[in-house]
Amino acid sequence: MKLNIAVLAGDGIGPEISEQGVAVTKAVCEKFGHEVSFTSALCGAAAIDAVGDPFPEETFQICMDADAVLFSAVGDPKFDNDPTAKVRPEQGLLAMRKKLGLFANIRPVETFDCLIHKSPLREDLVKGADFVCIRELTGGMYFGQKQEGTDYAFDTNAYSREEVERILHVAYQYARRRRKHLTVVDKANVLASSRLWRKVAQEVEKQYPTVTTDYMYVDNAAMRMIQEPRFFDVMVTENTFGDILTDEGSCITGSMGLLPSASIGESTPVFEPIHGSWPQAKGLNIANPLAQILSVAMLFEYFNLKDEGKLIRLAVQASLDANVRTPEIQVEGGEKYGTKEVGAWIVDWINRADY
Repeated sequence: MKLNIAVLAGDGIGPEISEQGVAVTKAVCEKFGHEVSFTSALCGAAAIDAVGDPFPEETFQICMDADAVLFSAVGDPKFDNDPTAKVRPEQGLLAMRKKLGLFANIRPVETFDCLIHKSPLREDLVKGADFVCIRELTGGMYFGQKQEGTDYAFDTNAYSREEVERILHVAYQYARRRRKHLTVVDKANVLASSRLWRKVAQEVEKQYPTVTTDYMYVDNAAMRMIQEPRFFDVMVTENTFGDILTDEGSCITGSMGLLPSASIGESTPVFEPIHGSWPQAKGLNIANPLAQILSVAMLFEYFNLKDEGKLIRLAVQASLDANVRTPEIQVEGGEKYGTKEVGAWIVDWINRADY
């Protein structure tokens, strides 16, 4: 298979973890006989500094011409600390999602037995937790009409039937491939937009009789994720709720540096870690590359290259079992490994694997 991958390293630790993701992609393609090419492009603060636009037209065209996008992170303190800034790195991420039509964000939440002690939850609650959050990505308050004044501001949480239907179908398809349980999360007791979500979901539910569907208010869902994370199989919700719940879900595993995600929709899919740019760690060689590397596994699996994805997951598990870990997840007294060293170890494991 031939793969053309757009690489958007972005800001902060992005270039460091991106390098490891590319190296793993090359190793897997070489092992399985695939051809792969990479085209780098600017986004985020790096793009603002270079051309004044966080998602330039050239970057958009590179993404459109690619089979997939391997994205890392955007964000820079100089914009965070300036509330008057008219252009921000995060606007590039929103523009990418909108222009590529990436309406579905897929975030798996899966625990690693060897890291359960890092979770803020008790082992008996978190062990075996394995669910997928599916977040609508191009509608709701993030993209609705808004106004900001000195003493008054508003954001509009607008959704159409079509937007709700298409994300629900994605969620049901995932549920059918997993444990056949879907939880629709809304706030239908208060919000008109949520009542549309629930109405449409109750209609779409009838098309998937093999899937058990339940409905949960977002505040209850947030509590249930902490009290009983193993209850969930697939969860689907709107943009703002999804942004909050998926970050909550990431903490269950003990480190945001472990979880990948995929954004899919109308054109080129994007694969990225869920964490941010962590600018304080830039250049220190301490950032955990595992989420980026697992994003590569999701990339291969998207193209139905399941063995390739499985090999990456086995390599990541092997690195954890061997205590080849970056500082935030290393065992006490364990050897020190940096971003580059962890990535190189995984590449070497893949090269040596009898697979």
